[in-house]
Amino acid sequence: MNREALVLGVGATPFGRHLDRTAGDLAGLAAHEALRDAGLSPADVGAVFHATVSQKAIDGQHMIPGQVALRPHGFAGVPVVNVENACAGGATALWLAIAHVRAGLSDVALAVGVDKLVCADPAQGLAVFDGAMDVANREPTLAALAALSGPLPPELAVDGDRSVFMEIYASLARAHMQRFATTEAHLAAVAAKNHAHSVHNPRAHFRRPFTAEEVLAARRVAWPLTVPMCSPVSDGAAAVVVTRADFPHDDSAVAVLGSVLLSGTDRAPDDAEQHIGRCAALAAYEKAGLGPRDVDVAEVHDATAFGEIQQVENLGFCPIGDGGPWSASGASALGGTLPVNPSGGLESRGHPVSATGLAQIFELVTQLRGRAGGRQVPGARIAVAENGGGLYGIEEAVAAVTILGRSR
Repeated sequence: MNREALVLGVGATPFGRHLDRTAGDLAGLAAHEALRDAGLSPADVGAVFHATVSQKAIDGQHMIPGQVALRPHGFAGVPVVNVENACAGGATALWLAIAHVRAGLSDVALAVGVDKLVCADPAQGLAVFDGAMDVANREPTLAALAALSGPLPPELAVDGDRSVFMEIYASLARAHMQRFATTEAHLAAVAAKNHAHSVHNPRAHFRRPFTAEEVLAARRVAWPLTVPMCSPVSDGAAAVVVTRADFPHDDSAVAVLGSVLLSGTDRAPDDAEQHIGRCAALAAYEKAGLGPRDVDVAEVHDATAFGEIQQVENLGFCPIGDGGPWSASGASALGGTLPVNPSGGLESRGHPVSATGLAQIFELVTQLRGRAGGRQVPGARIAVAENGGGLYGIEEAVAAVTILGRSR
């Protein structure tokens, strides 16, 4: 039995506001695009792993959202497994699809991620994220995160409605700034870079470029974060077709070199070496027999600009603590030594939660095939995706790292 796996097809809708489409519409569009890309039909699929949170939280479609979304699109009779894992739902569906194929249970598995978060009442969309942390210990958790750095001066506080996860990221960013001298300018450089990349991505929610100065001058969300440093609330879907390595394929197939999914551990706040994202990255590199220097292009979970700074450190692209200066140097931009988030990342491409991890794979497969147009990383052969979700204690509750490769 050949237990290796390939990505044979990818599909994604544009991310943005899809008021005229249901979650099922979007899931079906992405799934069929991925199958067309693979040269297959729904009848070829042995199992589907479907990730969503909005169908449950907003639509009230609990328990069988995947079956409801996909049966009208031809996926009848096939096993459908419903997946929920916060913002890493899509990556978790992919991890399950890869494991399913490697176990020999099916020749072809399909991972689908979809969410519709744009609502007539914006608070309803934001409320979806409230369950992505320990709700029984919400206030103690937020207080502990805020205590990681010094008290916030009153003049930097933000009045009005707040996004709990932007507050979380802001607390983590302030702690990083205090410990490693990361600056607002570093954060602005990351955001400006990602917005510049998104200009070349026709599926991105936002395609407007920002200068670093414009990023800094924008409305504050939670200090030190401004609006262009934060991912928007988006609708969208993405899908990935996974097959065994000896399944008939052409030279557009991409090899899965490493696939890791972890939950966190209890650690001291200053023990960055044991951060969940770093542990997942090291495990994925070991499985792939590769290291950070082998990577040509990456997509990371930049729900905020600080998220990217933290994850480039975790992935080993630079030493821990150097993510800000390394990013501001231009190393992570197109044309730099290791481009990160050529899609525009969550900050620009958008973040329909359960679709995000699979949208990262869509981008990286497109890059490895050399079909990314104005955002293409020349000669890309090895790619890594990092997708995190939720919060437990002082870090993400779940982290997924996937390494893909293609020979030339």
